[in-house]
Amino acid sequence: QVQLVESGGGLAQAGGSLRLSCAATGRTFSVHHMGWFRQAPGKGREFVAAISRSGGSTFYADPVKGRFNISRDNAKNTVYLQMSRLKPEDTAVYYCAADEGVVLRTTAGMYDHWGQGTQVTVSS
Repeated sequence: QVQLVESGGGLAQAGGSLRLSCAATGRTFSVHHMGWFRQAPGKGREFVAAISRSGGSTFYADPVKGRFNISRDNAKNTVYLQMSRLKPEDTAVYYCAADEGVVLRTTAGMYDHWGQGTQVTVSS
């Protein structure tokens, strides 16, 4: 079992930046691909970014490509999401998730473990 705890959410102005962190405890962090998802009010959970076990491969959703950067530090059991040039439409609860699968995946239902989420609000 992996426990995930997100932090770093808050209020930002459009054009600003925030860095989210997700600390993992429990089973070995480095065996999991990691992903970030978000859910805005009244909408489904949306894929944002994913990173492979070693950190050597990453994948981004089109709306955040070029603005967000996912990274991980396996020595600290932590995955990060650096968000830049934020837009009001980035407002959502952001979740990190761990996947024991073979390849990077973008489907929320395929991820095995989830954090509780952290709120990100971007004002215009």
